[in-house]
Amino acid sequence: MTVKMPAEWAMHSAVWIGFPHMADEWSGHIDAARRDIAAFANAVYDNGKGEEVRLVANDADQAALAASLVDDGVTIITHPIGDIWLRDTGPIIAGTGAARRAQNFRFNWWGEKFIMPGDLEIGGILAETTGLPVDHHDLILEGGGIDVDGTGLCVTTEECLLNPNRNPTRSREDIEAVLKNSLGVERTLWLGNGLVGDHTDGHVDNLARFVGENLLALPVATGEDDPNAHIYADARARTLAFGGVDIFDLPSPGRVEIDGELVAASYMNFYIGNSVVVVPTYGVTNDQAALDALAKAFPDRRIIGVPALGIIAGGGSFHCSSQQLPA
Repeated sequence: MTVKMPAEWAMHSAVWIGFPHMADEWSGHIDAARRDIAAFANAVYDNGKGEEVRLVANDADQAALAASLVDDGVTIITHPIGDIWLRDTGPIIAGTGAARRAQNFRFNWWGEKFIMPGDLEIGGILAETTGLPVDHHDLILEGGGIDVDGTGLCVTTEECLLNPNRNPTRSREDIEAVLKNSLGVERTLWLGNGLVGDHTDGHVDNLARFVGENLLALPVATGEDDPNAHIYADARARTLAFGGVDIFDLPSPGRVEIDGELVAASYMNFYIGNSVVVVPTYGVTNDQAALDALAKAFPDRRIIGVPALGIIAGGGSFHCSSQQLPA
């Protein structure tokens, strides 16, 4: 039985969030990354008014460290997780209520680029903990590579899903068929490339996100040195050509560097919780403008900006680190 993947703004019973543990992956910024993740987890928990937060630590020592940084109500669970990007390694839950099913796709370390122990197993482990039926799929798919509005509409990028380092024998039509059968996707909006410097080969959750049914948030370039201005323009043109999808403007943070290197900073990597929307901020001019814009999209939730320069040093942000369990 095919069930639709709900939009992220549908109610959650819980969320998994990965906790940083490999110092080499954070280039001297792991303490800041841990603080960022803890602040994210606390914001989503929202003093018990949000949703259950299951912070996934790699081992007992990491669990103790995580517990020292988060509110008492945040649940710490221990599993070997490899990298923390559970959006990509964790299961995707389709359906709501009694119809929910865990969809466990194959993972190949973003095209065999960042190989870590635990990454291949964590999706199945977390899926089994839900007590839901689990469907296993041969398609290599990361959760950050797609976004849905709950009506059967999906957005993705050609750079990621059509990349020969993922599913070289699969055509666009093959991939759409799997998305339909596993997640109830009926229409797919194919954007082009993702952000410059994105290690994931263009995950869409850094470029475009649904903020309502048939309402897609797209970035507006900031300044002449915005490294992604051409990518934003192409995404907008493709969305307009697709038809039937309204565009919601969200400012870009512009050019953001850490230790002199460009990073794929984006406000699109927000997480929509039950009571809050948590938005990564970078200490740049457009931080407040992005929060103000999202407040208009989600008037029923508080918009919380959380510093993300620590976590992004590892190549991702809050949405990347999380995977929700729909209610």
